Amino acid sequence: MQYDNNNVFAKILRGELPSFNVYEDDKTYAMMDIMPQSKGHLLILTKEPAPTFFELSEEGAKACIATAKKIAPVLMKITQADGLILTQFNHECAGQTVFHVHYHLIPRYAGQQNVQAHARVEGDKEEIKALAEALRHALAES
Repeated sequence: MQYDNNNVFAKILRGELPSFNVYEDDKTYAMMDIMPQSKGHLLILTKEPAPTFFELSEEGAKACIATAKKIAPVLMKITQADGLILTQFNHECAGQTVFHVHYHLIPRYAGQQNVQAHARVEGDKEEIKALAEALRHALAES
Protein backbone atom coordinates (compact mmCIF):
# COMPACT_ATOMS: atom_id res chain seq x y z
CA MET A 1 0.00 0.00 0.00
CA GLN A 2 1.31 3.45 -0.91
CA TYR A 3 1.73 6.00 1.86
CA ASP A 4 -0.22 9.26 1.61
CA ASN A 5 1.96 12.13 2.88
CA ASN A 6 -1.17 14.25 3.31
CA ASN A 7 -2.97 12.02 5.82
CA VAL A 8 -4.00 13.72 9.06
CA PHE A 9 -1.27 12.05 11.15
CA ALA A 10 1.48 13.01 8.70
CA LYS A 11 0.25 16.59 8.95
CA ILE A 12 0.28 16.42 12.76
CA LEU A 13 3.83 15.03 12.75
CA ARG A 14 4.94 17.91 10.49
CA GLY A 15 3.27 20.44 12.83
CA GLU A 16 0.68 21.44 10.23
CA LEU A 17 -2.26 20.41 12.42
CA PRO A 18 -2.69 20.70 16.19
CA SER A 19 -2.82 17.79 18.60
CA PHE A 20 -2.88 17.10 22.32
CA ASN A 21 0.66 15.76 22.56
CA VAL A 22 1.58 13.52 25.47
CA TYR A 23 5.04 12.16 24.59
CA GLU A 24 7.55 12.26 21.76
CA ASP A 25 10.88 10.67 20.96
CA ASP A 26 12.85 10.24 17.74
CA LYS A 27 10.68 7.33 16.49
CA THR A 28 7.22 7.85 18.02
CA TYR A 29 4.65 10.50 18.86
CA ALA A 30 1.87 9.96 21.41
CA MET A 31 -1.25 12.10 21.56
CA MET A 32 -4.77 12.03 22.88
CA ASP A 33 -7.46 10.74 20.54
CA ILE A 34 -9.96 13.56 19.89
CA MET A 35 -12.65 10.94 19.25
CA PRO A 36 -12.03 8.83 22.34
CA GLN A 37 -13.66 5.47 22.79
CA SER A 38 -13.13 5.85 26.54
CA LYS A 39 -11.74 8.46 28.93
CA GLY A 40 -7.97 8.68 28.40
CA HIS A 41 -7.88 7.07 24.92
CA LEU A 42 -4.58 7.93 23.32
CA LEU A 43 -2.69 7.11 20.14
CA ILE A 44 0.93 6.20 19.55
CA LEU A 45 2.08 7.07 16.04
CA THR A 46 5.20 5.83 14.35
CA LYS A 47 7.24 8.55 12.70
CA GLU A 48 7.87 6.19 9.79
CA PRO A 49 5.78 6.76 6.66
CA ALA A 50 4.06 3.38 6.94
CA PRO A 51 0.36 3.05 6.04
CA THR A 52 -0.13 -0.32 7.77
CA PHE A 53 1.71 -2.66 10.12
CA PHE A 54 2.80 -4.70 7.10
CA GLU A 55 4.94 -1.85 5.77
CA LEU A 56 6.29 -0.83 9.19
CA SER A 57 9.88 -1.82 9.94
CA GLU A 58 10.63 -4.13 12.83
CA GLU A 59 12.50 -1.26 14.47
CA GLY A 60 9.45 0.98 14.10
CA ALA A 61 7.17 -1.67 15.60
CA LYS A 62 9.53 -2.15 18.55
CA ALA A 63 9.65 1.62 19.11
CA CYS A 64 5.85 1.85 19.22
CA ILE A 65 5.62 -0.99 21.73
CA ALA A 66 8.41 0.53 23.86
CA THR A 67 6.47 3.81 23.94
CA ALA A 68 3.29 1.95 24.86
CA LYS A 69 5.15 0.21 27.72
CA LYS A 70 6.38 3.60 28.95
CA ILE A 71 3.01 5.35 28.75
CA ALA A 72 0.52 2.61 29.73
CA PRO A 73 1.30 2.46 33.46
CA VAL A 74 1.15 6.25 33.74
CA LEU A 75 -2.10 6.34 31.76
CA MET A 76 -3.61 3.73 34.09
CA LYS A 77 -2.56 5.74 37.16
CA ILE A 78 -3.74 9.14 35.88
CA THR A 79 -7.11 7.86 34.62
CA GLN A 80 -7.57 5.38 37.51
CA ALA A 81 -8.56 2.81 34.88
CA ASP A 82 -9.14 -0.81 35.82
CA GLY A 83 -7.91 -2.22 32.52
CA LEU A 84 -6.43 -1.25 29.18
CA ILE A 85 -6.97 -2.23 25.57
CA LEU A 86 -3.95 -2.02 23.26
CA THR A 87 -4.96 -2.34 19.63
CA GLN A 88 -3.80 -1.55 16.11
CA PHE A 89 -6.00 -1.72 12.98
CA ASN A 90 -4.89 -2.58 9.43
CA HIS A 91 -6.97 -1.84 6.35
CA GLU A 92 -10.45 -0.38 6.13
CA CYS A 93 -12.35 -3.63 6.69
CA ALA A 94 -10.49 -4.05 10.00
CA GLY A 95 -11.44 -0.56 11.17
CA GLN A 96 -8.43 1.49 10.07
CA THR A 97 -9.54 5.06 9.36
CA VAL A 98 -6.15 6.81 8.99
CA PHE A 99 -3.58 5.00 6.87
CA HIS A 100 -0.57 5.78 9.05
CA VAL A 101 0.45 3.12 11.58
CA HIS A 102 -0.80 3.97 15.03
CA TYR A 103 -1.62 2.06 18.19
CA HIS A 104 -4.60 2.77 20.43
CA LEU A 105 -4.34 2.68 24.22
CA ILE A 106 -7.91 2.62 25.50
CA PRO A 107 -8.49 2.64 29.27
CA ARG A 108 -11.39 0.53 30.55
CA TYR A 109 -13.24 0.97 33.80
CA ALA A 110 -15.01 -1.59 36.02
CA GLY A 111 -18.72 -1.48 35.30
CA GLN A 112 -18.20 0.26 31.95
CA GLN A 113 -20.61 -1.48 29.59
CA ASN A 114 -19.27 -0.38 26.23
CA VAL A 115 -16.76 1.97 24.70
CA GLN A 116 -17.72 4.60 22.13
CA ALA A 117 -17.62 3.52 18.49
CA HIS A 118 -14.21 3.96 16.87
CA ALA A 119 -13.71 7.39 15.25
CA ARG A 120 -17.35 8.44 15.61
CA VAL A 121 -17.89 10.89 18.51
CA GLU A 122 -15.71 13.90 19.25
CA GLY A 123 -14.73 14.18 22.89
CA ASP A 124 -14.74 17.13 25.27
CA LYS A 125 -11.66 19.14 24.22
CA GLU A 126 -11.11 20.65 27.69
CA GLU A 127 -11.15 17.21 29.33
CA ILE A 128 -8.80 15.85 26.64
CA LYS A 129 -6.46 18.81 27.07
CA ALA A 130 -6.40 18.38 30.88
CA LEU A 131 -5.61 14.66 30.56
CA ALA A 132 -2.81 15.39 28.08
CA GLU A 133 -1.28 17.92 30.47
CA ALA A 134 -1.52 15.52 33.43
CA LEU A 135 0.06 12.72 31.41
CA ARG A 136 2.91 14.94 30.12
CA HIS A 137 3.64 16.08 33.66
CA ALA A 138 3.55 12.54 35.10
CA LEU A 139 5.72 11.17 32.28
CA ALA A 140 8.28 13.92 32.84
CA GLU A 141 8.50 12.90 36.50
CA SER A 142 8.82 9.15 35.79
